[in-house]
Amino acid sequence: VEEVLAAAEGLEAERQRSITVEKELELEFDLGNLLALDRNPPPAAGLRGAGPQREALLRALARDNTQLLVARLWELPAERAGGAGGPLVARLPEPAFRLPREKPPPKPRPPTRWEQFARLKGIRRRKRTSLVWDEQAKEWRRRWGYRRAGGDPARAWLAEVPEGADPEEDQFARLRREKRERVARNELNRLRNLARAHRAGSAVPAAPLHPTGHQSREELSRVARVARVSTASLGRFQPRLPKESAEPPSRSGGKKRRFEPLLGNLVAERSRQLELLRNMSSKKPVLDITRAVNKQLRQEEAEAAAAKGKKQSQRGKRGRRQ
Repeated sequence: VEEVLAAAEGLEAERQRSITVEKELELEFDLGNLLALDRNPPPAAGLRGAGPQREALLRALARDNTQLLVARLWELPAERAGGAGGPLVARLPEPAFRLPREKPPPKPRPPTRWEQFARLKGIRRRKRTSLVWDEQAKEWRRRWGYRRAGGDPARAWLAEVPEGADPEEDQFARLRREKRERVARNELNRLRNLARAHRAGSAVPAAPLHPTGHQSREELSRVARVARVSTASLGRFQPRLPKESAEPPSRSGGKKRRFEPLLGNLVAERSRQLELLRNMSSKKPVLDITRAVNKQLRQEEAEAAAAKGKKQSQRGKRGRRQ
C-alpha cells in the first residue's frame, strides 16, 4: 500500500511540475492575438552549435511558454456554446499588438472616366427611389422595367400622331417597331460588352462576336461560355445545354493566380534568386521562341496590311485623275 501511495504521489508531483513554470521575468501576454513575449534571455551555452541538445532546449522553452499562455487563457471567463452539452468557449479581449500582414494591402481601384469627369465638373451622385406614383393606376409602381409607371407606350389605347408625320401611318405599329429596334440594339450592346470583357480578361485576344445568325460552332460555344459566367454565381445555377460539361467554366478561363508564401522553403527561394541574378548577369540573353515568332507574325501582318492600303490609295488616285 505504501508503494502504491508513493507512486501516486510521484505521479501527482510530476503532473504539477509539468503545469508549473517558473520564470525570472513575467511574460507579456496579448490574448487577443494569442501572443506571449518572453523577455528572459535563453542560456547561451545550450544554443551553441546545431545538435540535439539545442533542439531539446528550444522545444522545452517553447513548451514552457505555451503552458503559461494556456494557463492565462483558462483564467478568462468561459461559457458553454449551444447549450449545456456544447463546447467550452472563452471570449478573447481586444488585441494590443499590431501584427504585420503577410500580403501587401490591396491597391485602391483607379477612378473610371465617368468618375474623373464627374469630379472635374462637380457632379454628385443622387440616389433616386425605384418607386414612383402612377396617376393613371393610382398606385406605386417601378420607375423602370416591367409594369413601370406610366405604362408601356406601345400598349396604350391612344397614340399621338407626331407633327409632320404621315397621318395614314399606323402609330401603334411604329411604336412596336421602335421597341423591337431598342431591344435588338440593347442586346447587341450587351453582347459587345461581354466580348470586350472576355477579351480583356483572357490572355489570348478573342474574335469579336457578330450576332448575325451565321456563327461557327466555336463562336457559339464561346458566346455560351461568356454568357454563363456573366451571372453572379458564375453559371452554377444556370440550366445546362445538351452535351455540356457539368462543371461550370471559371471566369478566368481556368487560370488562377498563385502566390508563393513569404515564410517557406528557404532553399528553393535561394535557388530562385540565384537563377534570377545569373540570368541578369549573363551576356547571352534568354530568347523566348514563341514570343519572337508571334512578334514576327504580327509585324508581317502589319506590313502586308499597310502595303494593301497603300495600293488601294494609289488605285483611287489614278481613278480620280482619269
